[in-house]
Amino acid sequence: MDDDLDQLLKNLKLKRMHQVLDRELARATELHPSYGEFLARLLREEYQYRKERSLEYRIELAGLPERWSLDTFPFDRQPGVRAATLRQLAELDFIPQNQNLVFIGPTGVGKTGLASAILLKALQNGYRGLFIKAQDLFDEMYASLADRSTRALLKRLVHYDVLLIDEMGYLNLRPEQTNIFFKLMEDRYGRKSTLLTTNLDYDDWYAFLGRKEMVAALLDRLRHRCHTVRIDGPSLRAPSP
Repeated sequence: MDDDLDQLLKNLKLKRMHQVLDRELARATELHPSYGEFLARLLREEYQYRKERSLEYRIELAGLPERWSLDTFPFDRQPGVRAATLRQLAELDFIPQNQNLVFIGPTGVGKTGLASAILLKALQNGYRGLFIKAQDLFDEMYASLADRSTRALLKRLVHYDVLLIDEMGYLNLRPEQTNIFFKLMEDRYGRKSTLLTTNLDYDDWYAFLGRKEMVAALLDRLRHRCHTVRIDGPSLRAPSP
């Protein structure tokens, strides 16, 4: 590679083409491909590189704690959930239909792993997503009241194609936090997909969130366009015999 070409690739930020050009020039010298084939190979390398970088960026922004996938989930150890059901959900048809997905089950049965695997699949398919613990979400909501940034927070959270709220359970909430959560779910209803993991059945949400009429309206919206996956099985965290 001469200096002029080297500098052009750097200026145009064609990083992958810069990395593979010497290899492709050597290949072209040996195999004599057409100009079109040679250029296509270079452009394909650059395109794939940018796709991978874009995915890594989306995963980083999403805040996934681990990269769980359905391929590595131990379905053989969790009879409480059908692999076929999850693989169908992993087709992601529910996202363009703005439907929700709720995983219900006791601690340790794999709710977070399965929901995270669905979120990862969505990120791999170009969707924007966010993973957030329920406690962290409600803490952010309460903090937003102090600096009057609640509207900006809601706007940001509504923006995501897929929002995964993990470990919804009995938290010590103030009425203001509950109100903001209701507003979030209302704003996402029919517009975006929300994933939830919880150890609470729907009837338990009244005790968790209070305000019976608002909870009824929330559950009506949440369950109207929703797939519910109940996992009644053993804890995957139990030590092996």
